[in-house]
Amino acid sequence: MEKNICGIQQVGVGVKNVEEAWKWYRSAFGMDINVFEDTATAKLMLPYTNGKECDRHAALAMNMEGGGGFEIWQHTSITPKKPSFEVQLGDTGIFINKMKCRDVQKAYAKHKDQNFEVLSEVSKDPKGNAHYYLKDPYNNIFEVVEESNYYKKQKSVTGGVAGVVIGVSDIEKSLLVYADILQYSEVIYDESGSFADFAELPGGNERYRRVLLKHKERTGPFGKLLGPTQIELIQALDRQPRMIFENRIWGELGFIHLCFDIQGMEYLQHECAEKGFPFTVNSADSFDMGSAAGHFSYIADPDGTLIEFVETHKLPIVEKLGWYMKLKDRNPKKSLPNWMVNTIAFSRIKD
Repeated sequence: MEKNICGIQQVGVGVKNVEEAWKWYRSAFGMDINVFEDTATAKLMLPYTNGKECDRHAALAMNMEGGGGFEIWQHTSITPKKPSFEVQLGDTGIFINKMKCRDVQKAYAKHKDQNFEVLSEVSKDPKGNAHYYLKDPYNNIFEVVEESNYYKKQKSVTGGVAGVVIGVSDIEKSLLVYADILQYSEVIYDESGSFADFAELPGGNERYRRVLLKHKERTGPFGKLLGPTQIELIQALDRQPRMIFENRIWGELGFIHLCFDIQGMEYLQHECAEKGFPFTVNSADSFDMGSAAGHFSYIADPDGTLIEFVETHKLPIVEKLGWYMKLKDRNPKKSLPNWMVNTIAFSRIKD
């Protein structure tokens, strides 16, 4: 076996109230599939929680249109804090969550109609792709991006996560993680200057270097559902960036990590260590997260942004009947049959 990065499984979103936030994400983005939901104590994240175990309520929500999910994450033993300063484009960490969309103009009209806080009109990125930005009620920014690939058409105007925008202090150093280890090796554009499509974002009128990265075809059990994704690296050219999670712990408000569905954890561990990004957290064996199970680990990019890897061993299909999807001994590069992936929809939440 070798490492196999199957796709973005989810982006962690730290919130004050899981149920309230999740309802908004269902309305805005159709994230209505409850892959799992669990309350427990996060015992292994001590390097990022000031050495203290934290009680939490977490849920993994997805959209059957395809794309990654949200791990909606709430501290329950402390009151999670927001940043102590106004975060700007280029500050280090995950700044924007990209959502995939087959019809950007339709999604834009719908989001305006729903009176969401749409930050910009539909504009074009340096490659001419249509996109726009909006903000959730919790001050998180989302970018709706053009993406024709989908798993199964849904009523929602967007699919799931199509990638992220990450602030970095040095793009060349960051490429060791994003282009090399994570295999986003295709450069769609690499441009520097001021950008009209950034104008409505905090700090958007300053000068930046922006690099949009994509990957070659991914394989794996959920490859068809997770689909193609992109990572955009942003480096501020006019100021020294601040760390978005400065003086805060993992799980507090905002985008807390970027998580990849992978196979071959021990091979990935060896590669990360060899390239100077050793695992900082490692569950070492099959962890249980409610009805789901797997092996997870974390690394940090050169600016401390957290990247999670999850090798999934078990997912519930119909938990009450004891019906689970077991993945541990399957061919790591072979896609699950569509009928099996479709069973995830049994856990849809209807408002």
